[in-house]
Amino acid sequence: MPSLSRRSLVVFTALLFLSCKTNTTPIKTLLDDPSRFDGQTVRIAGNVQGSVGLLGFGAYQVNDGTGTLSVVTEGGGAPRQGAKVGVEGTFRSAYNVGTQSAVVLVEQRRYTP
Repeated sequence: MPSLSRRSLVVFTALLFLSCKTNTTPIKTLLDDPSRFDGQTVRIAGNVQGSVGLLGFGAYQVNDGTGTLSVVTEGGGAPRQGAKVGVEGTFRSAYNVGTQSAVVLVEQRRYTP
């Protein structure tokens, strides 16, 4: 009987782990065609660079090896520089002119990848 309980626990843990896996979009893909993703909920993951926070609000940059994207928070502050984070949020493209663009991810949820 203990074997059955142990097996059930292993299966449950594996299912829980698989359900928590989130698909992320490479930052390069977002930056290559920002108008395609404007207003959509996207997920990214990478290392935090250049973090600033004050009174629960914050801004930081995430680099996933393909590019760097600025993230703004409306609560919860900003993670420390060097932290590995996953972020889900609304992608916003302010403008695209030639090779210049202004894009930001408005954080809805932050997680540890």
